[in-house]
Amino acid sequence: MRKRAESLAILQSLRSVLTEPAVLHAPSFEGNEWLYVKECLDTGWVSSAGSYVERFEAMLAKYTGARRAVAVVNGTAALHICMLLAGVKKNDEVLIPSLTFVATANAVSYCGALPHFIECAEESLGVDPAKLESHLQRIAEVRADGTYNRTTGRRIGAVVPMHTFGHPVDLDTLAEVCRRFQLELLEDAAESLGSCYKGRHTGTFGRASALSFNGNKVITTGGGGAILTNDDEFADAAKHLTTTAKLPHRWEFVHDLIGYNYRMPNINAALGCAQLEQLPGFIEQKRSLAGLYRTAFEGAAGVRFFSEAPYARSNYWLNALILEESRVDLRDEILELTNQEGIMTRPVWTPLHLLPIYSGCPRMELPVTESLGRRVINIPSSPGLGKGGSPCP
Repeated sequence: MRKRAESLAILQSLRSVLTEPAVLHAPSFEGNEWLYVKECLDTGWVSSAGSYVERFEAMLAKYTGARRAVAVVNGTAALHICMLLAGVKKNDEVLIPSLTFVATANAVSYCGALPHFIECAEESLGVDPAKLESHLQRIAEVRADGTYNRTTGRRIGAVVPMHTFGHPVDLDTLAEVCRRFQLELLEDAAESLGSCYKGRHTGTFGRASALSFNGNKVITTGGGGAILTNDDEFADAAKHLTTTAKLPHRWEFVHDLIGYNYRMPNINAALGCAQLEQLPGFIEQKRSLAGLYRTAFEGAAGVRFFSEAPYARSNYWLNALILEESRVDLRDEILELTNQEGIMTRPVWTPLHLLPIYSGCPRMELPVTESLGRRVINIPSSPGLGKGGSPCP
């Protein structure tokens, strides 16, 4: 009886915010999307050439404060290229959180490298820099040609934090750990467009970062992603490699490297330009929704609404409820009740070290990751749901 009553109380708190059935995250098209896409159709510039790609890249760089942006076909492709250009090689290890979407690990695998799973912090849901430092002190050896894992003999190619649900990790502390152990920092910022760490946009702290514009992200290009970097040479190499490594020529087809057809089509970039124009409004709506949820779950038994860390201003891409460890038995009943009512909820991703495909990879002890894997529930987060709410501070 207690279990049912607590699950119903959580459902009622959600109903107090949501006046109608709601999916987890729906795109919003209320700006110039039709106009820009129609221009592509009218002119025939729908594929790999056209003016909107460069325009989208310039808008992204200006919004995030990055020196350069390179638009690509999706966020996983962006991560793949970031790792390749940062020097990740076959049989390297790449330090990534286990609590992340599988794309982070898959991009490591595309390089022929191995994910090395690291712990997350309950404050951010992302990489825990203090625990990472302790782990590296035990296993890492800095040599002239790189940092190596003493227990496996493999080189550690990079550290790739992921800003979970749009909430920034503690980037200053993490960057210092990377500096101390001479490791490349590459941000998986797929979920954090519009999020800031101490006033600076995520994705601009490491050598490079990856964004995603999938249909369920803060803005969408249908599919799509981008690489952010402050390094012109890195950006030029990324642009070349993602456009099949073709040398410029009026008619000859000369390719000087094994490249990738990771280009973002012009029609997708046109959609992205219209979405970027509305991004500040989307962020305020989403932060308003987060404020409503926070109020609705104040004092709730056995559960809390996840809020940004003191150093962060989050886009609240996906809002999250965190069950107390003693209430993990409520999770599946809450998921069943809410989805029956048309309120789409989902558990967090299965921690990657628990997937058979990655279970044999190196890792540190992951008690927080495993606990959160049992306790996190995502709730509806579309920007339009937050209209009329009180913004987060």
